[in-house]
Formats: sequence, structure tokens, C-alpha cells
Amino acid sequence: MSFAALPAAWRPHVERNLPRYTSYPTAVSFEPAEGETEARRWLAATRADQTISAYVHVPFCRRLCWYCGCHTSVFHEYDRVRAFYQTLRLEVDLWADAMGPHAGAAHLHFGGGSPNALLPDDFVGLARHMAERFRLRPDAEVAAELDPGMLSDAFIDATGEAGVTRVSLGVQTFDPVVQRKVNRIQPFEQVEGATARLRRAGVRAINFDLMYGLPGQTPENVAASTAAAVTLRPDRVAVFGYAHVPWMKKHQVMIREADLADVAGRWEQAEAADQTLVAAGYVRIGLDHYALPGDSLSVAAAEGALRRNFQGYTDDPAPVLVPIGPSSIGRFAEGFLQNAITTDVWGREIEAGRLPVARRLAVTAEDELRAAVIERLMCDLAVDVGAVCQAHGFDPSTLDGSIAAAAALQADGLCIVEAGRIRIPAAASRVMRVVAACFDTYLPVTAARHARAV
Repeated sequence: MSFAALPAAWRPHVERNLPRYTSYPTAVSFEPAEGETEARRWLAATRADQTISAYVHVPFCRRLCWYCGCHTSVFHEYDRVRAFYQTLRLEVDLWADAMGPHAGAAHLHFGGGSPNALLPDDFVGLARHMAERFRLRPDAEVAAELDPGMLSDAFIDATGEAGVTRVSLGVQTFDPVVQRKVNRIQPFEQVEGATARLRRAGVRAINFDLMYGLPGQTPENVAASTAAAVTLRPDRVAVFGYAHVPWMKKHQVMIREADLADVAGRWEQAEAADQTLVAAGYVRIGLDHYALPGDSLSVAAAEGALRRNFQGYTDDPAPVLVPIGPSSIGRFAEGFLQNAITTDVWGREIEAGRLPVARRLAVTAEDELRAAVIERLMCDLAVDVGAVCQAHGFDPSTLDGSIAAAAALQADGLCIVEAGRIRIPAAASRVMRVVAACFDTYLPVTAARHARAV
């Protein structure tokens, strides 16, 4: 089996370290927050006609996966997690009490870490408490990212009790050699069983997360893992590239750099997953997502309603995102808020009755304009820059300098620029961040802060 090779002209581009553009400006531009006054003002400004979303970060896992880049830790006694859970409920109350009128929560998302680090009863209690305090809408999506290798039958039953509608399982790979190299053992049969039990529990939609670029991965075993995954017919599949940053995540020193593919090898691994998914009938969504044709993400992409936020691609239109848990990031009309990263600092703020905000960034009108252009490029692979400028109250020529930077990429085939319109060919979709970066006025940043473009 052969997979498309990395074009030689693209190699310098894919070796760049660039943001994933789950927001703009990106989190590296956030500044220290001076207390909670600003956060409370932004919260109070929500409107009665606006739906809200909430993201919960659970910074605990039952095992340490060596590739992990998340803010998380492994616990040995549940008392530590139970104390966190109790503080988390208090935090929900702080945000809910400070919020102005709104139209209820359209989306709750539990991430981590591993939300199934919580005991089943605690997870149900948290979900129900949030549903009450944020007034969960009847048609809301309740999503949870779960570790299938540590997923008990009791927790699966809890997802049904909690009203979870979508689960993302961190599959990553089914290759046993690769699993051992990253300390993530979970045989296919275990994931198969978890998938079937979740569906019986009433979870309507199942997502799989897969990875490329892990130690020991090849195009062949990535294709084999992807082919195995699609036999279980997940509704969505995300394919992420491993970011090797041991200077930031110390446990990644357990991964031997000699076992990692170079950029050309990573490209072929990503191609292997892509070809397998498309052949199985999945729709390619943006940078790294795939969905069945009837899934709401595919529908949103077809209708031009696809969005991008800190959880990746979404069809959630809510303009307000409430951050719950340490390191969680929220979005409000006025800008971004990020909670304290360490659990102890986060907890002390909450116990003192304060919102645990540590960093913030107020956005300007030009930030909003550039964010809109970047989002359309990342979601639609096309944008009419002049039209977006006019829609945001700017002269159509405002971003001509950025358009010129994108036009310079045409010779290498990364995009096509015509009369202020930019289109990224499907073959170049994996390097769309290079085109999006033309509109990022906060670059350059140090290479250590972002992962490779592929």
C-alpha cells in the first residue's frame, strides 16, 4: 500500500511551529489577570437571548500516558480527587451566581485528563449540578472525553444517568507495540466492548481520537489501526499529530526520539489515516476531523456553520464559553479568561469565594476580524477576506498585507488567491495553518510554544 508523499516544496512549511488556531489570539498571548473584577463584569454582560456552553477540565488520570500534553496528574488515593470534586461544585456556583441573564446551556463538555477519573456517582452529581445551575436546554449536547482502557461498566452506566449524549474515546492506536511504547495498553476488544456498552447505555454518538507520529508508528500500522477503528463505526474521528515537547512535559522523556518519524514520515502516516477514513465513507472536516455524512458536524460543514474552539471543531453556536476547572479557558464577548493552572492555586481562590481567573485577554475589533478570517480558513478552506472585513465594519482593503503574504504561498501550491478571495486546495488542507498564520499579527513566538504544522 502506498500513501502520498510530502511534496518537497512543502517541507519548509510543515516544519514550522504554528498554533492550532483553536482561538485567535491564541493562549500564548494571554496576560496575567488582576483579580476577578473584570471577569465578573464580562459574566454579568451575558444577554437573555444568548445560549452558553461550559467546559470542565478534570486534571486527573488513572494512568500516565507518555505522549500526553495535557494538564493532568495520576492520583493514588481518591481522597485527593474527592476534594477536587467538592471544590469543582463550588466553582460552578461561583460562575452561575455571577452570570447575567442567558438562554440556558446548549453544550456541556467534560475533558481532561480523564473525566472517568471521577467515581461514577461523583460524575453524575457534577453533571446534574451543572445542568441545574446553568439551566441545561432540552436539546443540549453533553459530551465527555473518556479513557477506554480505564472505563468501568459502572461509569458507562453513569454516562446514561448523567444524560451524556456524546462520548470521545481516546483510542490513539490499536498497535500493541506502539501502545507499549506510550504506556497506553487497551486492546481492540476492550474498545469494542466499551463502544457497544456506551451505546446500550443511551449515548447517541461516539467519537474516536486517533494519533499519528507516536513512537513506532508507520503508515502501515496507522492505516491498520484506522481500519480497525472504522469497523466500530464511530460517528466522528479526530486524527491528531503527536507533539514531542519533553522540555515542557517531562514524562515525554520516556519516549525515545529515535523511535519517532521525521516530518516526511509523519506526513505519510497522516495520509494513511486520511485515505482509510475517506475510503470508509467519512467526510473530511477541516484540519484533522472526520465525520459520517449524517453527523451534525458534517451538516454544519456543508452549511458553512462549522466553528472552531478550544475543543477543536464544533457545531456549537453559543457565543459564551464558561471555563470550569484548573487551566480551563473561557470565551466571552469581551475576550478570553483562563483559570489558574495548578489545582492548589485554583482551589484556594474558589475557597475564598473568588473566581479562579489567572490570565485574560481583551480582544480588539481587529482581533475579532482576523479571528473570523482564520476561522473560515480553518473550517471552510476558503474565505472572501474583503467581505469579512465589510461585515466587521472595516474597509475591504484592511487586510491586504495579509492577503499578499498568502499570495506568496501560491507558488508552492498551498493556496489560491484571487481578488481578495483565498482558497486552500483539498490536497493542502493539512497545511492550512500555514495559510491561516498569514493573518496572525501575534507571530512570531518561540518555537517551543507550538507544535509542528504537521
